[in-house]
Formats: sequence, C-alpha cells, structure tokens
Amino acid sequence: MPTSATNERLEERTLGPATVFFGAGGGKYPHGNSLVVRGERETVVIDPSLGLVARGPLPPPADRVLFSHCHEDHVAGAHLYPEIPWHFHEADLPGIASLDAFMAIYGFPGEVDAIFREIVLRDFHFMPRTDAEGYRDSDVFDLGGVRIRILHSPGHTRGHCCLQVEWDRSDQSILYLGDIDLSSFGPYYGDAWSNLEDFERSLARIREIDATWYVTFHHIGVLDGRDAFHERMDRFTAVIARRESALLEFLREPHDLDAIAAHRFVYRPGDAVPYADVVEKRSMGQHLERLARTGAVEVLEGGRFRAR
Repeated sequence: MPTSATNERLEERTLGPATVFFGAGGGKYPHGNSLVVRGERETVVIDPSLGLVARGPLPPPADRVLFSHCHEDHVAGAHLYPEIPWHFHEADLPGIASLDAFMAIYGFPGEVDAIFREIVLRDFHFMPRTDAEGYRDSDVFDLGGVRIRILHSPGHTRGHCCLQVEWDRSDQSILYLGDIDLSSFGPYYGDAWSNLEDFERSLARIREIDATWYVTFHHIGVLDGRDAFHERMDRFTAVIARRESALLEFLREPHDLDAIAAHRFVYRPGDAVPYADVVEKRSMGQHLERLARTGAVEVLEGGRFRAR
C-alpha cells in the first residue's frame, strides 16, 4: 500500500471556514480526504489521512484532532500531531490505547491479524495514545464562531460519527460523513466492531440532515446540495438490499457459511484482499441471522442454510 501520492497533484477545496485536503485518487483507499476547520480561537483537523502525510513534514497547524472513528486510514496522519489532544467517540476510544486494542476492532484471526498488524504499523504509521479523550452524541466543539456538532452514527464501527460544521452569520453548513462514503462498494460492516442493523439506522438518521455541502473521506469528496446527497445516499443504501437479495438467490440451494464466503457478496471474486473471507463471513453472517429470524431462511443440519 502506498503511503504518499506519486506524481499526482493533491488538491484542496475551501468550504466556508473549512478546507478539504483531498487524498490521492480523490481519497481512494488507502488514502482519504481530511477536513481542517478554523475558528476564531481554535483550529481542528478531522481524520488526518495519508493525504496529509503526502504533503510533506509540515502538516496544517491545529489545536486538536477529531476522529470520525478508529480505523487505520483515519489515524494514518495522526502521528503528525503528537502534542495536541486527540478525540474519539467514547465507544471507539479504547481502540487507540495500544496496537492490541486497535486490532481488536477488526477481530481478525491469527494469520490475518499478523499480516494486517504489519500493514497498520508500516503503511499507516499507527501511534497509540493512552491520553486520548472521548466525546458523545450531540457534543459540540466551539472553535469561536464555528461549531462542530457530533452525530453518532454507529455500524461501521461502534463509535463511528458524522460531524456537522456550522458557523455564525450564515445558513450554510458542512456535513462530514466519514466512512458513510457513498461509494459504489457500499456500506462496510465486516469487522468485530461493526453492526449491520446499527448501520441501517445510522443511514436513516443521517439522510435527514440538511447541509450545504456533504464531505466523504473516500471517493466522492464533496457533494453540493441535498439533492445530490440523497441520490448518492439512496444508491449507497441500496447495496445492502442488493447483497441480501443475491444471498437469498444463492441459497435456493443449501450452502454453509464457507461456501457463502467463497461466493463473494461484498468483494468481487478474485480481489486480492487478505481478510476477504473474514469480512464475507461477518457481513453475510449478519444477513443470515436476520433472514433466519424473519423466517426467510431455514437452518439445516451441518450448518447449512436454505431460502424458504
């Protein structure tokens, strides 16, 4: 995984009191789009990414760092800010205390854990902080004439949050979406700290938030206006139903979880992702639980499942 842009010019866009620092490829993973918000008293960096690392040794100055959640690509530039406070939602806060605690977020088994642990250290510059601080839903960070409001939106992780930026003497605002990234890949809920139905509730909540601009950490970058946001949000949300429908079609014949994972409903067949099997089992396992609960799928002997 690259840790910097090659020859690509890294762009920026100013939105009111904030600047979006785009990562390579428009924030395509492993890169991301970071947001710097400036008030009269304080400046805050949201999700320092490899895009900041790629810009050189002097990052945008800041007084504190806010993280939408505790994942490798969102803390990849955190080491650039070792002397200022870091803030996570209290549900994700334990993950930054140590590498072992961080890896528990993913819950990968032994060999996959070892591979990804090395990636986290080598490519994402992981640095633990035992003195990081927690925040909660509806908390507000007042920067002086500019406010950042926390919107807890779990599912991707337990503590994933969106952050709304508002400022005085203006009816404009920014909704920073974190990893509700509105990409064609769709929602990711394949880690130990992920939850499908929490994600669905979060999507419903966030869809109702009005803003002038919507900013994603990956891919999309900036969307202008609510109509564009709703169009992307509807497509993003529809991926969940599409996966579930495809699973039911696959289960017209009985299959166990290993066969379901091998078929690939989240990743494409052949994608070289070392943790693909784990993610497929966790993601589709949640769909199976729901389908069995509603009676759409029956559980057979030998751990196999069949659509009714």
